[in-house]
Amino acid sequence: MQSYLGSPYPVLGLSTPQMRTVMNANQSQFVQIGVKDLNVLSELLWAGHTFEEKVAAIIVFGRCAEHLDAESWSIMNRWIDQAVGWALCDSLGSGPISSVLHRNPKRFSEVLKWTRSANKWRRRISAYAMNDFVRMGELERPYALLEKLLYDEEFWVQRAVGTWLRECWKKDRAKTETFLLEHVKGLPRVVITVATERAPEDFREELRRKREN
Repeated sequence: MQSYLGSPYPVLGLSTPQMRTVMNANQSQFVQIGVKDLNVLSELLWAGHTFEEKVAAIIVFGRCAEHLDAESWSIMNRWIDQAVGWALCDSLGSGPISSVLHRNPKRFSEVLKWTRSANKWRRRISAYAMNDFVRMGELERPYALLEKLLYDEEFWVQRAVGTWLRECWKKDRAKTETFLLEHVKGLPRVVITVATERAPEDFREELRRKREN
């Protein structure tokens, strides 16, 4: 399980339903405390030795996202450099980071800078931070950010780009197909494969052909 999650931290092996049961049993306690104590609680959880403790910290912030403040954002920013592996990255990026970013889009310029980070996991998180924008059909910022990552050399970043272009395609097929056609030259194969999972085969073939020409 530790290998599958790409986690450098010991994994207890709790299933998603088990984690949900634990968090639900304690939610009435952490949703009622002030943001200062919420920050302390989440940092204590994140400082734990296991993968599940760090996931619990992310869930606490995610369920209280509307109450988070500037210090909460700073805490999550520090977590990113310890969020090794796709599982922690995706939970953190698509969860509380995305929620806070959507509520405060002025932070987008900061997240855009993450696309130039030497840390591949921070770059991946920047893509997953587009979750709330994409779900709401607000695609301008996701297109702008994903464009910065299109030709990234790291597989896990390429995979994330493909994932979120696929989600954009579900919201606006025409614009996403145009976006892909405009940037297809030299595009990593995995980006095309994942981004076009729901697209017609003839469009997928067109992209593959134009990529090589």
